[in-house]
This record gives sequence, structure tokens and C-alpha cells, in this order.
Amino acid sequence: MNQLQTYAIPNEIPKQEDYLLRMRPVGSDKWEKIEAYQVKVDMHDVREASMIYFDFQGAVELEITFPKFYTVYDVQIRPTHLKYPTDITEKKIIVTINKPGNFSLEINKDRFHNLHIFAGTIEEVPDKEDENTGINLIGDRANKEIEKMPKDRLIYIEAGIHYISSYIWTIPSNTRVYLEPGAVLMGGLAVENNENVRIFGRGVVYQGHLLRPYFTDGFSIRYSQNIAISGVCFINPLHYTISFEQSERVQVENVKTFSCYGWSDGFDMVSSSHITIDNCFLRTSDDCIAVYASRKDSFGSSCDVTVKNSVLWADVAHPFITGTHGSQKEPGDIIENISLENIDILEHHEFQPNYLGALAINPGDNNLIKNVSFKDIRIDAFEHGRVFDIRVKFNKDYNPMPGKGIEDVLFEDIAITSGPGEEVSLIAGYDEERLVKNITFKNIYRDGIKMTNLKEANISVGDHTENIKFQ
Repeated sequence: MNQLQTYAIPNEIPKQEDYLLRMRPVGSDKWEKIEAYQVKVDMHDVREASMIYFDFQGAVELEITFPKFYTVYDVQIRPTHLKYPTDITEKKIIVTINKPGNFSLEINKDRFHNLHIFAGTIEEVPDKEDENTGINLIGDRANKEIEKMPKDRLIYIEAGIHYISSYIWTIPSNTRVYLEPGAVLMGGLAVENNENVRIFGRGVVYQGHLLRPYFTDGFSIRYSQNIAISGVCFINPLHYTISFEQSERVQVENVKTFSCYGWSDGFDMVSSSHITIDNCFLRTSDDCIAVYASRKDSFGSSCDVTVKNSVLWADVAHPFITGTHGSQKEPGDIIENISLENIDILEHHEFQPNYLGALAINPGDNNLIKNVSFKDIRIDAFEHGRVFDIRVKFNKDYNPMPGKGIEDVLFEDIAITSGPGEEVSLIAGYDEERLVKNITFKNIYRDGIKMTNLKEANISVGDHTENIKFQ
């Protein structure tokens, strides 16, 4: 049976009206008008894109028409492998959505005023009448009341707009927070020296109302463990969407984010371990995902990070980078056991020479990086940058000393679409002691054709390298 659930946007939240949108279950003759969130993208030239989210079962239709004069001559859905059936005329588009997915619909090749569509499955809603549940207990002022409740308590946030006092809510240990569809939390979330916190639902964490000097993360995880977040969308955090600082056992699932400021990275890990990121969509104006070691008041190596089934869109900087920050002191930190699998990279746009690379491994600060794998990665033609940047770095903007080395890296089943902004990929060590070694490229495709050597794949190998293999 085809079913559709859509959710209202609170009046205080800016809507985007580039498109008129209606939806219905396939087979129904009753259309439902829906509104789109305004999401700001690209710090270089901030523009207003659109976002909708809904849940469904079976198949539904999305109709797109235009409030202003518009002639449709090209429609792209990305990632392209999703292949939703699309009926296109000069003045109207109908997309049949028959499977869950997080994707971008781009009309007439416009990637900056596009429609982001998050089509989810109908979820099981927790019982807010349960005796172990608190309704709309939000912010640090409510924490004393929350902590009086039994462990594994549920805080149920109802649909509507909710301002967080002091802008950041530090959630106590042993607490579940459910954001009902249509709920918008105005501010940011945090856990610090806490454990056993779960945030889930279909709500939004919003910072578009805050001034830049607040410089807040969407969700800050510091010195904590057993943390999970799923289903939530972050709109325009002022700094990172999620920061992981000296934390472990964190799961991030089906989280979406949009940012438009400098240093508004997506997910940044510092001295953290056992992190899983699954089925997420990140469109950021700095690195989408970064894995580092020691930095500031977080200390230690990072390990066991898995990123899978996700979409990375970097309007600025890297879709993925690891290595820049570490302890600097001997024996140095180690970043190891990093895995990316089934990833779509929709953009990489960077001109600064120190920050190129859709997939970048750049140890500085005496870091050693080892045991990294990239499998089943699809990279669209991007604005400017390079596909691979595998170099031991001495980036004087951040590093008082170079990295220690890179070893044991696998790139397997990588599909690259060529574009005019692509520079040659680079592999290089730093000196005779700071090497890049044991790098394997297997099944590298460019524009559908399997590459047979490094030159065909547009990869240059420099000095201080060992055992660079191409299969």
C-alpha cells in the first residue's frame, strides 16, 4: 500500500519558494501542497537552495512547477545511480520516488538553487504517554528535572519551534531525545563527559537565526562514549555539524546537513575511536569529513572510523581528509583503520594548493596514517581540485612539523567522471624517513573505462615513495 507522510515547517523558519511542490501516493488523485526549507550553501557566494523531507511506503509522486517564468531543458538527479523515474515537460517535472534516498534534483544544471530531497521510510514513533517520558524538556534549565527521571528516560520534543536557552543544550547521560517530525530546535546540542545518549527522530537542529560570532557546533561530543544520533537534519550550523573530541563508540545514521560559513565542516573527529557514519548527506562549506589525532585539549590517536552509504558535497575544501592535526611530540599519534565504502562525492571545489583532494591523506604534526581503505567510491565531475592527494605534509598554516608517514592504503572500485577543473593527483613522501608506502589502486574507472596505469588515471608519483601498485 502506498503511503505518504509530510510535515509542516514552523512559521518562524524561512521557506524557499523557487518551486511549487505537491505530492501524492502513486494511485491517489489527491495532491498535497508541501513547503521547502531554505538552506544556505557555498560560503564563496552564499545562495539559497531548497530542502524537503518526508516519509513514505511503496511509491509516491513529487510534482515540481515554478512560480516564476521557467523553461525546463535539463533535469539531473544525483547521485545518478538512484535512477528515479522522471516525467519532464517545459513547465513541470514529476518524479516517482519508489525507494528511500537522499538526493539532489538540479534543474537546468543549477547546483546552487537546487532541491534537496530526503525520502525516508515511515518510522516507529515512541509512546510519549509512557511514564518514563518527559514532554518538551529542553535546555540546561531542564536538566535537573531530567536527571530526576529513571535512566534511559525519553525526552519527547513535539512538532513546532523550540528555542534552546543559552543556545546550547548539554544533554545528560542515560537520556534519549526524540525529535518529532516538524520539530525545530533553535540552537545546538552537546554532550560532555557523558555516556549513553541517543538523539533520534525526524526533526531539525537550526542555527540560521544565530549571529556568526556564536561559532557553535550543531552537535558537540566531548570526552563521551556510547552516543548515537539518527534521522536529524542540521541547517546552517555556525561551525562543525558534529564534532567528536576524545570520544568513542559513536554512531551517526541518516543525518543531513547544510553549511555556508568558513570552518563549517561536517563531521570532524579528534582523538576519537570506533565511529560509524552511515547513510548521511553532507553539503558543507569546508571539509565534509575530517579525521585527526590530538588537537587543542583533546589528546591521543584516532582509530576505527567507518563511513559508508553516504553522500559528500564540499562546496569548499575536501569531501574527505585525514591527518592534519596531531600531538607533534614523539612518538607521535597514529590514525589507523579508516574505511570509506559506497560513497558518492558530488562536489569538490578548492583552489588553494594546500587543500586539494576529494580523497586526501595528508599527515602533519608527526602523525602516522595506516590501514586506510576506499571502496566503491563514485566521484562526479567537480569544479576544481584533484581526486587523490596522498602526501606527507608540512603545512605551515597548521603544522610546526611534518607528518611521519602513510602506509597500507587501498583504493578499490573508484569511478571518476572527468571534468575541466581536475588537476593531476599526487602521491609523495616528505623525506627519506617520512615515506608513503604500500599504496594499491585496483579497478579505477574514468568515464566508464577501466584505467590500466597511473598515467591513464591522472596520478603522479613523486619522491620518497615505496610499493605504489596499480591493478
